[in-house]
Amino acid sequence: MLDVPVNLPLLERATQLAISRRRFLRTLTGAATANLVVASRGSTTMRRSYGSKSIIVTFGGGARDQETFAPEGQQYIPRILTELIPRSTFYTQVINRGILGHYVANAGLATGCYESFNNFASIQPTNPTIFEYYRQDRRRPAEDVWVIAPSNGFSRIGASSHYAYGSSRGATVVLPKQLLSVGDDHRFESLLRDSYEGPASNLISRDPRRDNEMVERLLRLSMTDFKDHARNISSPDELSLYIALHLMRNLAPSLIWITLHDIDIAHAGAFSLYTEAIERTDRICAELVHALDREPEYKDRTNLFILPDFGRDADDDASGNGFQHHRTGDALSRTTWLLAMGPGIRKNTTVDRPVESIDLVPTLAQMLGCEPRFSQGRPLTELL
Repeated sequence: MLDVPVNLPLLERATQLAISRRRFLRTLTGAATANLVVASRGSTTMRRSYGSKSIIVTFGGGARDQETFAPEGQQYIPRILTELIPRSTFYTQVINRGILGHYVANAGLATGCYESFNNFASIQPTNPTIFEYYRQDRRRPAEDVWVIAPSNGFSRIGASSHYAYGSSRGATVVLPKQLLSVGDDHRFESLLRDSYEGPASNLISRDPRRDNEMVERLLRLSMTDFKDHARNISSPDELSLYIALHLMRNLAPSLIWITLHDIDIAHAGAFSLYTEAIERTDRICAELVHALDREPEYKDRTNLFILPDFGRDADDDASGNGFQHHRTGDALSRTTWLLAMGPGIRKNTTVDRPVESIDLVPTLAQMLGCEPRFSQGRPLTELL
């Protein structure tokens, strides 16, 4: 358990969490992880050669240090610790100052602004997304930018309502569970739960969406193969992995955004299902990295970012429910981490200075060669 006093201000507690994460990483066995280099605010680097492609994985559902980087939690993320972090720059203190709802928080990650709409509203982000910045500035087609979303609630995350941008410049959004449900029987109900909290905690609609045929055509996806695969898995996030690997092999888009969401089962209150979902997310992240290493269009050309949308409540906060929810806004629920790897990004490096979740977009924009005109974040200089 992390020993962080509960009466400290958020930033001070967040700093202690960052120091704890670095200490935990340094206790790992193996030369690669034991010799982490600590980058400081004043670090200077040579101009880096960026990858021509970017993949972002949001570790959706939120996970605390107790179940990840603390000694008792490291068993649940073995691949991130031993395979991914040694190849990465790892930010130990990423603070989310926005609303702690999964859709609105992921929209904030995609826009570089703290969005303030109702988490359960079916609306577009207010501010332009990285997808719109990239497509407009680089004049890229819709099939070059994809979002793989976990539920109906994320269906409008691909583009903003901003007057200068909008849907015509947004990403192509895939809802794997929605594709699976159209015109099928009840064999996939275990995969089709849309959310584990709030008013959306029901099975997804079986009414086909108007753009399903268009998405399937762009995907070049065999629905027979997709459904055959679905019969042999137990997790919605494995559907998302299938779509991601299919995209990489068949279309090789420049920008893919994947929100993993199995961890959100924590809202059901079963600790074993929550930790099982963390283990599955750990495995999926490693499989994506293995795909980057073997796919010619991505090997040595891709920047990968992995980060949680936020954390979960502390066990000792009377106003929360521990791992089950993220309602208190305490340091454990607001302080997360970021893992970045790719051409020119330093390996075996930790950065302890506080950064914010909205800093992702301006960093991506600089790597992708576009201008994040309305983003409120600041570029992560250690990566650039």
